[in-house]
Order: sequence, then structure tokens, then C-alpha cells
Amino acid sequence: MDTKLSLFLTVLVFISSGVVFHVLQLLFTPPKKDEASVTEMVQSSKETSAFAKLDPEGNLLDRIDLFMLKTFNLGPKLELLHLMLGSPEKPNPLDMLHIKEAAALGLPVFFGMVFHSATPIILAPIGFIIPDMLWKSKIKQRQEEILGNFSSFVDLAALTIESGLDYMTAFDRITKIVSKKTALELEIEKTINEVQLGYGRRDALQRLAVRSGLQELRSFVGLIIQSDELGTSLVELLRNFSADMRFRRLNKAEKLAAQAATKMLIPMFFFIFPTVFILMLSPLIWDLFAGGGMKL
Repeated sequence: MDTKLSLFLTVLVFISSGVVFHVLQLLFTPPKKDEASVTEMVQSSKETSAFAKLDPEGNLLDRIDLFMLKTFNLGPKLELLHLMLGSPEKPNPLDMLHIKEAAALGLPVFFGMVFHSATPIILAPIGFIIPDMLWKSKIKQRQEEILGNFSSFVDLAALTIESGLDYMTAFDRITKIVSKKTALELEIEKTINEVQLGYGRRDALQRLAVRSGLQELRSFVGLIIQSDELGTSLVELLRNFSADMRFRRLNKAEKLAAQAATKMLIPMFFFIFPTVFILMLSPLIWDLFAGGGMKL
């Protein structure tokens, strides 16, 4: 048991050292462009930060929250994750911070009670980043859902705008005729609602790009802003953009198909080939040991 515990703790130390390095790297890395955009959105918009209600002179939990936010610059990161998750009511950015803190405390406590040792305290950084991994997985699924029918949406937008409608009116028409709304239609609806509430079109579109976290949406927004500023034909831009996006998706599918044969080698080598060899050689081995020789 002591040997197993020592081996387990050695592995934990190795993993935790990497995690601590990652956390320190995040601490001293300048904020990303999207995180800076979220900060500007909160500071210059009609919204209030989810962390505004924290009181520096309040209870212990508020003080811990403010310390974590200030030390690791978590405010923009959590608000960006919340936006990219679709801005759900629960968890909000403050709830997300509490989940990270609970995981950082709960993981070492659990393993400390199991192994009756204080060494698992080094697991705290791992517990702190595990919720981020889960949220990023959900964000990736949501982004795939957005891209699923994005090219069709762009084509419909081009046709509707060509009929004489303004692009915001065209977006509104498209979202209303869809029977089952996906994440893309919900985000477009949110953008339309923001314009109706008084946001400028440019700001609302840029917020759409930040919320999605997708380069395709950024390019789409850039085309619309460019068309507004230069007075170019938005229909042609959207059609070329849709064709280019379909071409890129086709290339990506071809690359994945080409990689499939290589990826199949690993399961074939570890699972299929040993099974085939066992089925082929087991009768011969049985005859060898049972009859004293191989039957020809």
C-alpha cells in the first residue's frame, strides 16, 4: 500500500507541477483580444458586471472572490466563457468563480481523506482548471452547432437582401421562418434585440462575433461592416463568402477522410490484429501442447 501511495503521489506531483506552470503562464499572459473586448463591452455598455456586487469590506467569501479575480485576472475570462456558453442564467460568471473555488478546495480534501495525507493539496490547481475544461467542451459543441447551418443562413441572407430588404430586416425574417431555432438563430435574434434596445448596429454585430468565438462569424461581421462603410454590394460579398466557406469545409472533410486510414492503425494494432492472431494460432498451440506435436 505504501509503494502504491508513493507512486500515486509521485504522479500527482508531476502532473501538478505542469498545472502550476500553466496557471502561472495564464497569470502573466496579457489578456486576449476577446477578453479585452468583453471588458470594453461591460465598461461602455448598459450592462453591469456580474462581479460588481462583490464588497471589498463584505464577508469572507466576497473577499476571497475579489482576491482570486484580482490575482488571476479572472473577470474577463469568466465573462467571456459565460458569453460563449450562450449567457445562461445559471451559472452566471460569479457562480462559475464559486464552482472553480469549490473544485480547487474539494479535490484535495477528497483525496486527502482517502489517503490520509496532506500531500494532495497540490491537486488544488488541477481542481481550479477542471471546470474550465468542461465549459470549453460545451462551448465547442455550441460552436459546431452554430457552424452546422451557417452557410445556409448566409445564402438565405443574400437572397433576402437581394430582394430589397435591409440586412437586419433580412436576418429577422430568416429567424422567424425557422421552425426549430439553433444556437445560430438564437444569437442572431439576440443581436436584433440589442439593436432594438438602442445599441449601434456595428456594436451589436461585434458583440455577436465575440459571443460566438468563431473566425467565420468574425469574417461575416467584418464583411457587413465593410459594406456599410464603403457602400459595396453586400449580396456579392455574402455569396463569395458562402462559396469560400463551403470550399473550406470540403477541404477539411477531405483532410479528415485522408487521416482516417492512419488513425485506424492504432485500434487495429492493439485490438484487431491480436484477436486475429489468437483465433488463428490458438488451435495450433492447443494441438502442440495436447498432442505432443503439431498436426499437419
